[in-house]
Amino acid sequence: MTIVSRTRPINVLLVEDSPSDQELTKEAFESAKVLNEFHIVENGEDALDYIFQRGRFNEASRPDIVLLDLNLPGIDGREVLSQIKGDQDRKMIPVIILTTSDDEHDILRSYGLHANCYITKPVDFRKFADAIKVLEDFWMVLVKLPG
Repeated sequence: MTIVSRTRPINVLLVEDSPSDQELTKEAFESAKVLNEFHIVENGEDALDYIFQRGRFNEASRPDIVLLDLNLPGIDGREVLSQIKGDQDRKMIPVIILTTSDDEHDILRSYGLHANCYITKPVDFRKFADAIKVLEDFWMVLVKLPG
């Protein structure tokens, strides 16, 4: 496995079913100066197909980082996380839980499934944008990502 070079775009996969949260997250990433490719899927089944490059996503680029909501229709984010971290070839992909749930059980279970971090989405628009900016500064600028 190689380290992601900052001379190539970072492939970010957002797994989010809320159109408003999708748009806000996308805008926050677009306003940054970091090179990235931004992809969105709206449910757990599409997330797994994208990450495992199956079906209509068989030619998708492997994500360098996944932003994952827990509360998704169909296959939920917990199962998506479990399958990513349970796969030998994909377990190194950083998965950031980005969800409205602040339930301690969800937090403990996510870390137990090897989430890389857990962020509760602020309800306030400005605070949410600030949280995305901090997330991006840390994960896209400071951290060296596996490729």
